[in-house]
Amino acid sequence: MWGYLAEYETPGEILHAAEQVRDAGFTKWDCFTPFPVHGLDNAMGIRKTILPWIVLCMGLTGLTIAITLQWYVNSPYTQSASLYVLSGYPLTISGKPYWSLPANVPVMFELTVLFSALTTFYGLWTLIRLPRFHHPVFSVARFRRVTDDRFFLLVEAADEKFEAGVSRTLLERTHPSAIDEVKD
Repeated sequence: MWGYLAEYETPGEILHAAEQVRDAGFTKWDCFTPFPVHGLDNAMGIRKTILPWIVLCMGLTGLTIAITLQWYVNSPYTQSASLYVLSGYPLTISGKPYWSLPANVPVMFELTVLFSALTTFYGLWTLIRLPRFHHPVFSVARFRRVTDDRFFLLVEAADEKFEAGVSRTLLERTHPSAIDEVKD
């Protein structure tokens, strides 16, 4: 058994049910709605994501790599016959300095944006555990109405607090229009 799926008819009902499930101490459960329900995140006790901090760190990493790479490549002090491939290549043009900030801003900007964008894309997929091509809840025929006009709450059996009888009783106390057992 994967868990129990409770069906509700209104946003208010699922908000009330989410608060009760959260207060009961469940950690592995989710709500499915046809449109965003105001206040559902708070009712579920969802914390803010760590993704912005990860993106910031990787953006700063991209900036650091850009600055270091451009300084190294343009520095006259990194030329070495023994490090032929890894040595810098300074350009002396019209007496300009080997390294100046304005000339290097475009590359710094681009690497910062590149690292941030790739981290956002792959970090989001990792944090929400995608791609997931099939979920056991798709096998419940009633669940097809989630994109139409019904609201669903799923309590997973993998939760530490899950006990078949107790969990079902908790969901029945929230007055759903139906409760289905989800098979794995």
